[in-house]
Amino acid sequence: MSKILVTGCAGFIGSTLCERLLQEDFDVVGIDCFRSNYERTTKERNLCWLLQQPRFHFLEKDLISVSLSSILEGVAYIFHLAALPGVRTSWGTDFKAYVDNNILVTQRLLEAAKKVPTLKKIVYSSSSSIYGGMEGPTTEDRIPNPISPYGVTKLSAEQLCQLYYKNFGIPVNSLRYFTVFGPRQRPDMAFHRMITRVLNNQPIPIYGDGQQSRDFTYVDDVVTANLLAAFSSCEGEIFNIGGLSHLSVKEVISLIEIYTEKPARKNHLPPQAGDPKHTWANISKAKKLLSYQPIFDIEKGIALQVQEIKKNLSSDL
Repeated sequence: MSKILVTGCAGFIGSTLCERLLQEDFDVVGIDCFRSNYERTTKERNLCWLLQQPRFHFLEKDLISVSLSSILEGVAYIFHLAALPGVRTSWGTDFKAYVDNNILVTQRLLEAAKKVPTLKKIVYSSSSSIYGGMEGPTTEDRIPNPISPYGVTKLSAEQLCQLYYKNFGIPVNSLRYFTVFGPRQRPDMAFHRMITRVLNNQPIPIYGDGQQSRDFTYVDDVVTANLLAAFSSCEGEIFNIGGLSHLSVKEVISLIEIYTEKPARKNHLPPQAGDPKHTWANISKAKKLLSYQPIFDIEKGIALQVQEIKKNLSSDL
């Protein structure tokens, strides 16, 4: 079986992807460095099953400084998910950390990939944040207009991927994720925060009027998109990866109330800089070239995420 490298393997999407790869009998090397943006125990929980698998090898290393040549030796596929996330925290003095972790790390990985003769494909995890706000379903050929420093760094890394493909033939595809949710979601992400607060009888902060909307994509659909992008014949392509549901914040909160069986207390706050009013994916290109088809609706996804958070809250008592 082909050797696969997953960067950011202890994170939300990365750990879910590693599980799928191991279930399909691939040899997986995972790398992560446990940054302080959320508790180490959360990532350790994500790694628990993976570390018991003989085909999984974990490296606790920082991609900013680690020597990549030995790690990439014999690798056929790279799934590059490692990044510093978060729109609201990317302003001010923290921006340097975003540049280092999102741009510099990607450049180092691409540069090292030039010397890997076994490499078949890199799949880069980009973001819908590169678009800024959207008023309707958005295709990949729309001119990017990020409205947050985080979006700027994701776009820069995506463009580096295109440069290395065009100039050095590095086989890479980039996936622009639209609001991923599901079990293992980071504690700072909206669904996790809202569900946890409702379960704990705490108010949910709503930034703006609650009419802002998102395209929501279940994590298993994102994992499927990664596999399709890796094992397809496509190279040098960029794909929107969206889901089956486009809802407002208010509609999401109503669903959370249903599946937690508890009323939500709401705390309305001013809109936050860098948050788009709407995001909306046109996934026609991914459907056509990758045969990508999301299958998880938001109701099932929220139910599963509520179930997981309830379990974790009980075990933490």
